[in-house]
Amino acid sequence: MLMPFAQDIWISDGPTVSTLGFKYPTRMAVIKLPSDNLFVWSPVPIDAEMREQIDALGPVKFIVSPNSLHHLSMGAWAQAYPDAALCAAPNLMSKRDDLSFAFEITDMLPSEWADAFEHSIIRGNTIATEVVFFHRASGTVLFADLLQQFPKGWHKGWRAWVAKLDLMVQPEPTVPRKFRAAFRDKKAARLSLAPVLNWPAQAVLMAHGTPVTRDAQSFLQRAFKWLKV
Repeated sequence: MLMPFAQDIWISDGPTVSTLGFKYPTRMAVIKLPSDNLFVWSPVPIDAEMREQIDALGPVKFIVSPNSLHHLSMGAWAQAYPDAALCAAPNLMSKRDDLSFAFEITDMLPSEWADAFEHSIIRGNTIATEVVFFHRASGTVLFADLLQQFPKGWHKGWRAWVAKLDLMVQPEPTVPRKFRAAFRDKKAARLSLAPVLNWPAQAVLMAHGTPVTRDAQSFLQRAFKWLKV
């Protein structure tokens, strides 16, 4: 079910997905562009109820995977909206050669996005190259996997111990240790993160964690302080 989040943004929590036995909650966002077309970020599975809600908001024009890990529902959305453009994060097109992508996201945004977003491709990570978006109208920054937070008790047994070591259950969302270690090129990471830390953020929305809706700029500075040293 879609729920309003901020100006021109709606979110929907999807089912949990399992990676190496660890269960992850999922979340998507639907953003109305100035053209009244819809930008679907990190899509979760679509059903008849969601499609009815989506269609009431406007025509789906773009279906966007923000990194090479958030692609599981892209095919279903492509079938539901065959006229929409599938947009791939770096390294996804070769991974999902069964899908017909319109383009891979680069440093230059498509003209129809440019009025709504700023973005930065966070480079230097061996797990995934993530595209972080800033929605100007609402001041919302969108992260897929680089920031995560799980509630206490979400993981059980030895996985709870691993999750704690991986910083997945901190008091506020943070960058998990595995992603920190995967930043092999820290200079590239710092350069690509610099614009993110300068955006006038009012909120931070992520696929796997509690949204941050207060002091968002200060939160981002804390979340990435480790990368500056």
